[in-house]
Amino acid sequence: MYIDSHCHLNFPELASQLPEILSAMQAAQVHQAVVICTTMEEFGAVKGLAAQYPHLWATVGVHPDNEGVHEPSLQELVDGAADPKVIAIGETGLDYYQMDERKGGRTVADLEWQRERFRTHIRAARQVQLPLVIHTRSASDDTIAILKEEGEQGGPGSAGGVFHCFTESMEVARAALDLGFYISFSGILTFKSAADLREVARFVPDDRFLIETDSPYLAPVPYRGKTNNPSYVPFVAEQLADLRGSTPEQIGALTSANFHRLFARTAVVQISS
Repeated sequence: MYIDSHCHLNFPELASQLPEILSAMQAAQVHQAVVICTTMEEFGAVKGLAAQYPHLWATVGVHPDNEGVHEPSLQELVDGAADPKVIAIGETGLDYYQMDERKGGRTVADLEWQRERFRTHIRAARQVQLPLVIHTRSASDDTIAILKEEGEQGGPGSAGGVFHCFTESMEVARAALDLGFYISFSGILTFKSAADLREVARFVPDDRFLIETDSPYLAPVPYRGKTNNPSYVPFVAEQLADLRGSTPEQIGALTSANFHRLFARTAVVQISS
């Protein structure tokens, strides 16, 4: 009934418990999950999980905040996307907050490498016509601007995609929706401090939102502070149901339909398998 649209099952915290997590997912009616790639070095492991388990999917890409890793070329991303279990390009985008925290306050000009990496991912997504998984933090203006500059206007030829683990303002949500993107909500939605985000969750149309865990991070209430995993995604659905006057089952059905519409390759692979 539920699909976790963004998790990191290959990370050590979860990989060491994979059988237990897969069992917990089944018990929680989480029938599918997307294992997100954050470096090219880990792509083999991410792709391997998707190949091993029919209900897992993969992406190919390099997280904007990762330095000192292999920088993907356009062709490498295109080649990675040729695998039928790879359903998106990313996660990609811009993250200015982490750089400021760790590196003593770099200027925007110092982060041109992030913007060039982002452009490479957008171009790959447009070439292979797979959606983008967008990470943006303290960089929403540049994220939206670059998407527009690269032709992501929501019309023919756009790759589209999803703004994952959304924590931005209503204004950014409107801009993302105007570009044809989906909005994905994580366990942050259940946090007491997330009142503004809950207003965004009430606003996004029924056919444009997804749910995720971003596990092993950001476990929802009542597990906040513990290691997150995909079996907790129903708690996000419960919060959304409360906000939108719906039921968790209806949210599960809506987000599953939205997932298969956005990640169209999932339907093709399921039909052919």
